[in-house]
Amino acid sequence: MRFPYGPAALSMLILSILSGVWLAFNPVPPKKATLVMWTFAKTHYDAYKQAIPSFEAKHPGVKVDLQLVSWQAVTSRLQAAFLSDLDVPDLVEVEISAAGSFFRGPLKDVGFLDLTDRIKKSGLYDRMVRARFAPYTSRGHIFGLPHDVHPVMIAYRRDIFDQLGIDVSKIHTWDDFIAIGRKVTIPGKRYMLELPDSESSRFEPLLYQRGGGLFDPQGNCTMDNEIAVQTMLFYVPLVAGPNRIASDLGGGQIFTRAVEDGYFLCMIAPDWRSKTIEVDVPKMRGKMALMPLPAVYPGGRRTSTWGGTMIGITKHCKYPDLAWELALHLYLNKDDLAQRFRDTNILPALKEAWDHPAYDEPRPYWSNQPLGRLYAQLAPDVPFQYTSPFVGTAKGKLSEALVACVQYYKQHGDKGFEEFVRKRLKQSADEVRRLMRRNPY
Repeated sequence: MRFPYGPAALSMLILSILSGVWLAFNPVPPKKATLVMWTFAKTHYDAYKQAIPSFEAKHPGVKVDLQLVSWQAVTSRLQAAFLSDLDVPDLVEVEISAAGSFFRGPLKDVGFLDLTDRIKKSGLYDRMVRARFAPYTSRGHIFGLPHDVHPVMIAYRRDIFDQLGIDVSKIHTWDDFIAIGRKVTIPGKRYMLELPDSESSRFEPLLYQRGGGLFDPQGNCTMDNEIAVQTMLFYVPLVAGPNRIASDLGGGQIFTRAVEDGYFLCMIAPDWRSKTIEVDVPKMRGKMALMPLPAVYPGGRRTSTWGGTMIGITKHCKYPDLAWELALHLYLNKDDLAQRFRDTNILPALKEAWDHPAYDEPRPYWSNQPLGRLYAQLAPDVPFQYTSPFVGTAKGKLSEALVACVQYYKQHGDKGFEEFVRKRLKQSADEVRRLMRRNPY
């Protein structure tokens, strides 16, 4: 007798039966861990592997299953897990640009526990840099504990600055910085600053420095307000036109060579990127140094922020008090935080941790500057950075506006530029607002 639906269907039926039989005799073993935690950063994973045994020793019988999951998986897999209620971890670290996407919809449908009461009752709202709660807050409810601060400085080639007679102590404002940049930039050979003209990753910290942002505390799109307009008018002439002082060549070996050859004299450098520069450009040991970000106006803010991570507890967690204890164990131990700082240059959000001697240690790579103290002195002044479920869309639209403004400026210069910037930013912002109106979730 022939199978009525053909050999292919017959093969699939046989495979299905065999698979079912195999699973019947080889069931998936139940999870043995008390808590499952995901992190997307290898450096975090390595540090937490060292810290978890002491937590388990304090809690006999408790087992923590720490998993390293890709950044994309944390975003897409966790969204799917929340919707299906399957394979949901108990604790998760989420990157700042993805965090807002988890806060969409009614508060009761957010997959993370509201940590507001725990954070305020424990005093952490005052003990940590308060601005760092903003990206993980929605409608007044805090869903994540901040891992870091990521204050921004300028990394520069100290040896070349010395040769050129540049005294960084006299650089107070962006006007000071640009005036020097126009003297030392040699088009095609040397640029004062590394800045891209085709995406907004470094535009955003400069927008935050001025007190702007993509969204306000209520989640309204603000990427076309007056602060954004003035930031665009400031940024574009740095990367386009006859007087530009900035360029961008991308990352990897090209970046390494550009720094070594003095093609770039300065780079925007949050704490985490100072470690990236150490690793990617090792030959510059002893030739690099850090200075605060120039202020927009005399006496203004000398830093910004770029990047971040939160840890949250999912509503799926059966032991939320134990999960909270684990989060505190990983984020508050001053000795562990000090060692992580030595390994990663990342400043923790816990202010009292900065009293540790590790933050005053001179760093030979950075001309023996006390790297930790430099970043810690700026950390209390990092700007607030508000978020929205539409933050990913907004970043993309901001990059589109930047590219359009750069192209306009290359063709027309200052003529009609401000009017074009206002229209183009409004166009991008209106597209974000239209999506927000169409999708209440």
